[in-house]
Amino acid sequence: MLLSDRVPYQAAPDRPRLTLPGNARVAVWVIVNVEHWSMARPMPRTVLPPPMGQPLMPDVPNWSWHEYGMRAGFWRQHAAMTARDIPVTFAINGSVCTEYPRVAAAGRDAGWEFMGHGHIQGPMHKLDDQAGEIARAQDTIEAFCGTRPVSWESPGLTETDETLDLLATNGVKNVANWVIDDLPETIQTPSGPVTTLPYTVENNDIAVHALQGHPAPEFLNRGRDQFDRLYAEGVDNARVMAISVHPYITGVPHRIRYLEELLDYVKGHDQVAWMTGAEIGDWYRSELSRLG
Repeated sequence: MLLSDRVPYQAAPDRPRLTLPGNARVAVWVIVNVEHWSMARPMPRTVLPPPMGQPLMPDVPNWSWHEYGMRAGFWRQHAAMTARDIPVTFAINGSVCTEYPRVAAAGRDAGWEFMGHGHIQGPMHKLDDQAGEIARAQDTIEAFCGTRPVSWESPGLTETDETLDLLATNGVKNVANWVIDDLPETIQTPSGPVTTLPYTVENNDIAVHALQGHPAPEFLNRGRDQFDRLYAEGVDNARVMAISVHPYITGVPHRIRYLEELLDYVKGHDQVAWMTGAEIGDWYRSELSRLG
């Protein structure tokens, strides 16, 4: 069976009427992605092209680009979230718990939901032992924070034909890889159903800045426009909005204010439910049960 066949098509007007906590119009979840980029490997992405077009290792400038985020940028984002008391879904490579324990502890101590994000940053398709690496990530995170993640976002949103099945066997109930709707969906696996979380590739600072090269204010402009439309549509049926950020992108000095302003803009509205990925998954499954 093709992966796409596991998610039968549903048109937005045909979705059942769902009710968010507090009769909110929109559920907003914020995803802070923290990753371990090994200097012994090619970098997951680059900000500087290699000299004369020839990739070189170790790739010091591009490794440093990301490393700045873990040393400096993360703490700006952490301050932005904690000062506003925003629940955060912490998409984390398992190896961050051992390579950057100060960062992992800050998320744990703030009460953020740990969401599995692979073990070391790299596509699922390149893993020699995908089952082992998923289990390793889950085990490492559980050992660090005491709770096994129930949500997962693959590095680069990548999946093979067997990824969902392996995730389900490792306790994952929710996946953020399927950016197919403004509401969750259900995907069947041999180990039980998995719920898709409405994630984002366009309200994602990687796309806005690293890939599309927009100036710093575009993150605010795009996020505000996205929220306004979903908030209006939320009168008729619930909507879910994701805001996805990376420390080395929107944690830098010339961009952090636009993330802060977007958070403040959304917080200036009532009928907004700030949730984590796990909370969205639990809410959706409870709504399906209520509707029969």
